[in-house]
Amino acid sequence: MREILGMRRTNGRGGSGGDGGSGGDGTGGGAGRGSGRALRDAALGYARHCGWPVLPGVEAGPDGRCGCGKPGCVVPGAHPLDPELLAASSDRRMVGWWWIRRPAAPIILATGTDGAPCAVSLPAAAAPWAHAELANRGVRTGPVVITPSRAHWLVAPYDPAELGELLYARDLVPGSLRFHSAGGYVPLPPSPLAAGRAAWLRGPWPGRDGRIRLPRTAALLDVLVEAAIRTPGGGSRLAS
Repeated sequence: MREILGMRRTNGRGGSGGDGGSGGDGTGGGAGRGSGRALRDAALGYARHCGWPVLPGVEAGPDGRCGCGKPGCVVPGAHPLDPELLAASSDRRMVGWWWIRRPAAPIILATGTDGAPCAVSLPAAAAPWAHAELANRGVRTGPVVITPSRAHWLVAPYDPAELGELLYARDLVPGSLRFHSAGGYVPLPPSPLAAGRAAWLRGPWPGRDGRIRLPRTAALLDVLVEAAIRTPGGGSRLAS
């Protein structure tokens, strides 16, 4: 079974990219510790083997401040800036050129664009319970990215109207649960972030047919909502 460049198989326990960085919790990295070659190889792997549109994100400085220059940036080192999100590409020449120019840049996936996965994310503290509960219920998941602050379940592209109906049918949807579709983005491993590193809790390993399986959001939603509710922070009531 083919592996994506810049990553190692970890039996679902997470892991870093090919530079031997952090473990499955996405911590222990640091903005200055990313290997430029590993980042470029990983970005090219996502473009070549997954067909995912990616682009370089803004880098965080040694002090943890975001290179975008905005005081109090809420996602330091984990968002696009120059180029903008619309420039995301799966063209290998473009991707390679970007990381030759900016070898330490984090890798940003443009979600819901050109057939790319969407994502559902929740606080990283909720990820262990959610991951175990999905396995206990026999729910087949796809790739899962974890950072020091968030865990992102990659899912098949969804219709916003359908998602709205799924959420409206619930009494409580935690405000900490977020949905990343067209116009959104997710950092991909082994991206160095301000507080650590992005890592795989479950990697994007292709099946026998060479395709990466992406679950429907509806298949994961019950567990992810419950996991977010269990995490301190409460939720927002969408229906009475």
